[in-house]
Amino acid sequence: MFRRVLIANRGEIAVRVIRACRDLGISPVAVHSEADRSALHVRLADESVCLGPPPAAESYLVGERVIEAARALGAEAIHPGYGFLAENAGFAAACAAEGIVFVGPPPEAMRLMGDKARARAAAERSGVPTAPGSEVLDSAEEGERAADEIGFPLLIKAVGGGGGMGMRVVRERAALDGAIAEAQSEAESAFADGRVFLERLIEQPRHVEVQVLADAGGAVVHLGERECSIQRRHQKLLEESPSPAVDPALREELGAAAVRLTEQAGYVGAGTVEFLLDDRGRYYFLEMNARLQVEHPVTEVRTGLDLVALQLRVAAGEPLGFDQAEVTYRGAAIELRITAEDPFTGFLPASGRLGEFRAPAGPGVRCDSGVASGSRVPADYDSLLAKVIAWGPDRETARRRAARAVRETRLVGVPTSLPFFERVLESEAFRRAELDTGFIERQWPSLAEGPAGRREAAREELLPFAAAAAAAELAGRRPAAAPASGSRWRNAAFPGGAPPW
Repeated sequence: MFRRVLIANRGEIAVRVIRACRDLGISPVAVHSEADRSALHVRLADESVCLGPPPAAESYLVGERVIEAARALGAEAIHPGYGFLAENAGFAAACAAEGIVFVGPPPEAMRLMGDKARARAAAERSGVPTAPGSEVLDSAEEGERAADEIGFPLLIKAVGGGGGMGMRVVRERAALDGAIAEAQSEAESAFADGRVFLERLIEQPRHVEVQVLADAGGAVVHLGERECSIQRRHQKLLEESPSPAVDPALREELGAAAVRLTEQAGYVGAGTVEFLLDDRGRYYFLEMNARLQVEHPVTEVRTGLDLVALQLRVAAGEPLGFDQAEVTYRGAAIELRITAEDPFTGFLPASGRLGEFRAPAGPGVRCDSGVASGSRVPADYDSLLAKVIAWGPDRETARRRAARAVRETRLVGVPTSLPFFERVLESEAFRRAELDTGFIERQWPSLAEGPAGRREAAREELLPFAAAAAAAELAGRRPAAAPASGSRWRNAAFPGGAPPW
């Protein structure tokens, strides 16, 4: 096992990896930008090195500086978390060239899965169903011929895409050429790769993914599926396991398909194979994420496995130590991504300094976070503050515990997504598990209305503290404590979450 590991990330995932390192007797060391000098992950690590200015392109994304930090701190391995350099095959190769272990898949497996066209071909070779589609388009004329074969509606997808970038829905032939040009331009700008291909659009699908683990000896297991259909602009907000739409037979089929693809890719470590599930129960390969997922805790609480610890063990050359028959599942779990965004203004991101903060607790509730009272939320990075995970012996118990956890959580200083979850968890559509990727678009407008005037009153009551926080930020001081309140709607106006430990 490693003696010292550098965590090349920030926020809640950096804290999560630090804790796994402590449990394994590994010394965790960190990196940070100038904006994160006092961040929780820096305070919890044994040592830390500053990478540079706040923008990620000048700090967390500069692989050479991360490797220099690892050498300076005596780290034998680098855990990239997710985001930033986690799926950068060039960085993984550079680590290997420096004799530093990259805690993730081999560079070639990463390149394969990072190219959506090649990943689709690998799925087909593995016998994994894919939606009808085309090869990479070389011309507008080729796109027109392929579209006529596939049929409308269809989806234009960027080969190197992610997060919905370089993606366009086309419902009629007249719009095809313009949409292809737009998608190519956006993909070139975002990924320096303007290649696109076409795929049949699956209308109102469920997004279901399968967690896989593989060791260097060729052993591969899957750890069941997660439902990730509640998402906005292709960004997941709520995940649960098991999926309410997956029965035992389909679960076995999805797991076997995910394992075949993982073997085909020569994959090592933790990864996720993602599928779209249509209203007839048919599934289609979407992509493989060559990294740990944000939503990995729902799988951990159902299986009792520590996925980060397993990543580290596999990266150190150890075998998984169990086979598929030994994987067991308990109950149901739901994860809520608590972000610094205002759901009442189109999920507009926010920044500032956090005031009073109280994390949820009690039976079946876990909270992973990278913030604490007084933490600064920079505008330079992803808005994720914390993840609340609720477990129960069944879905309804998990739902009730998640709702309780939302009501208990208090965070003052920036708007967060907690009011969104409070309403979604109590909605009839969620209770009945009527889920697909259009859930928010259909449900949130009516759910956002809520009791008239409550939201506005809550915000007005917190305006004095918000002003004080802003002034303290300018003065470089820590703001005073937030005003006390017995109203959960007052608390929910600018809420969020973090762990008590």
